[in-house]
Order: sequence, then C-alpha cells, then structure tokens
Amino acid sequence: MSNAVQPSGSSGSAPPAPAFSRLAIVAVLLAAVVGTFLWLGGWLTPNALTPEEFVDAFEHSAGVHPGFRRNHAKGVCVSGFFLGNGEGLRLSKAALFAAVRTPVIGRFSLGGGSPDQADAAATVRGLGLEFTQPDGQMWRMAMINLPVFPFKTPQAFYDQLVASAPDPKTGKPDPAKMEAFAAQHPETVAALKIVQSQPPAAGFADSTFRSLLAFRFLSARGVSTPVRWMFTPDETKKRAADSAPADAGEKPTDQNFLFDALIAAIHRGPLRWHLIIIVGQDGDPTADPTLPWPADREQIDVGTLTLDRVESDETGTAAGLNFDPLVLPDGIEPSDDPLLSARSAIYSQAFTRRAGESPPHPAVTAAEVKGVEAHAAEEKKGD
Repeated sequence: MSNAVQPSGSSGSAPPAPAFSRLAIVAVLLAAVVGTFLWLGGWLTPNALTPEEFVDAFEHSAGVHPGFRRNHAKGVCVSGFFLGNGEGLRLSKAALFAAVRTPVIGRFSLGGGSPDQADAAATVRGLGLEFTQPDGQMWRMAMINLPVFPFKTPQAFYDQLVASAPDPKTGKPDPAKMEAFAAQHPETVAALKIVQSQPPAAGFADSTFRSLLAFRFLSARGVSTPVRWMFTPDETKKRAADSAPADAGEKPTDQNFLFDALIAAIHRGPLRWHLIIIVGQDGDPTADPTLPWPADREQIDVGTLTLDRVESDETGTAAGLNFDPLVLPDGIEPSDDPLLSARSAIYSQAFTRRAGESPPHPAVTAAEVKGVEAHAAEEKKGD
C-alpha cells in the first residue's frame, strides 16, 4: 500500500505508518461528506441497492436526528441575488445568464449528520443554492469545498460506508476492512491526495465551492458543451477575511465559530462570489468526479452571487428545501454521470423522512444569529 495517503506532518525518514493510520483520512473526510453525493446510477433493479438502503446506512453511521437533514444537518440559511454579465449566454440559453438580477436563496452547512457537532476547520463545507428566473424556472445546486469527490462508482461509495462503520467492540473502523477497501479503490486514495494538497480556507466567506459533477450547457444555437463550475470568493472580501483578527468575536474554541464568523461577516456587508464556468473538451471525464479536469481549460466568469442576509434554520426559507441537482432551467442539462439521477432519488427519500418529523431545534438558533449581529454592530461602532 505504498500509494496510500500519508497523514500531514509525516516525513520520509519516519517508519512506515500502519495501513489503518495511512488510510485514516479516508474515514475522516468521508464521514463529513457521506450522503452528500450518494448515488445509484442504474442500480434500481431487484436485489440491488435502493435509496432507502442508502439513507438507512447513513442513519446507522450518524444516528437518527428527527427533523434534520441526514447529511449537512448543521447549517444556516442565506438569501441574496445573482447578477449575470451576459457572458454565460455564449454557452447556455438559461435566462439567468443575461445581464439580469435573479433572486437566490441558499444554505451554508457542515458535512455530517450530527446537528450539534462542534465547528472544525477541516470539516467539509457545503453551499446549496436555488435561483428563480422571472419565468418561474429554477436552478438548484449542492456544492462542497473539495476539489474532487473521492468516489468513482456507486459500489465504491457503499463499500466505504460499510468498511468505515465503527466496530461494536472498539468503536472504531476495522483496520483490515479499511485496508481492503483502499486496495480495491486506488482512485479514492488518489483523490484524497488531491484533497489533502489543497488546505481549506479560513471560513465560509473565503471558501471556493465546486459542483464537482459535470453538466451540459445548451446554447440558443443548440450547441451542447460539457461544463463544471465553481463559486470563487470576491478578492476584496477574501483579502478582508484573510486579514481579519482571529478573535474578532468568534473564537476558534467556540462551538459555532465558523457560523458565527459568517453571520458577522454578512452583517458587516454583503459577501460576493464569482460564478466561474469551466469549459470541458472532448475526452474530459464527465462521469468520474474523482478526476480533475486539466488546469488549462477555459474558465469564464459569468456573473456575481451576492448574499446579504443570513437566518437560522428556524426561520430561513431554505431550511426545508431539497437541493435536488436535477432541478434545472432550459439551457442546463445533466451529463452522463449516473451520480446525478441517483442523488435526486436519495435526496427525495431523505427529504420525505424529515418532512414527516417534528421541526428540529438547530444548533445555530435565531437568537444566536441576532446576538452575533448585535455584537458585530457594536464592533463596527467602535471602529
């Protein structure tokens, strides 16, 4: 297992780490993103995995928390608008790419099924968005801050979920099962090396969020183009976030420090991200999210996302939203990635379960949002 991911801080002179230690990053990272990109592809056949079984597996791993999302349980709602610049019309006839303002609601979150988990810089961050065009058509998306996704196939995902389940006797994953999983899925080990090579940003405000999956844009002339996309933070806001004092009212020791920092930042002024479309070429993988596209692919800035309001899941409109990746407007179509249709099925199953449960009591409450905003207002007066 010489190609296994080495933990950060290891050196070439150190003795070889046990297989389980080398592969611990698999369990840590995937515990955060498990459920975000569950898929079935064409598995909806007798004796095959079903959406119910996948959601059951996630509940077994994270526990059942009635009323909460089965993954990305902890989060806050946001709203704002997207301002297209017209550049996107070159590739897609979707109305929102014109030089128009489109309302947006969304939700920032942390990966994982525990709604009370303490914020941690290494935890995967999510951003779900819903754009509503004047004609009523919607575009929904669920993104994370990883550069690639760790799984190539549905079976690989499910195998990892089973392999990393805690052993009842030890409370930890079985090292032999983890080693066997890595041996069978070298693409996962390779993908996690890419993830490790790109440390996360300080917080939500300066994170880049990526689609990871490929879609196809359809132009008014009928030309279909493979694309991926990412939302990159506005450089002015990013520099401000990078230079902000670490103890600006939201200390890293606080249970909700990442969310409190986001709430305070939006209160001080709108946060902005640029929607960058990555244009694929023939031969670029559209059904394997473990592989990045070549760095020289054309990137087009098609507009700016502005988020200027934040609310708790208790009051936010996006709290009950299902960020189904197949809710697409004319001009945007699915690629051949089987992940897309399966995610839709899994999301629907998870949504149905929580919709029939009592409303949750989120970790980041409406009272906390108001409290952080009040603290930020006092700080602003003192500047």
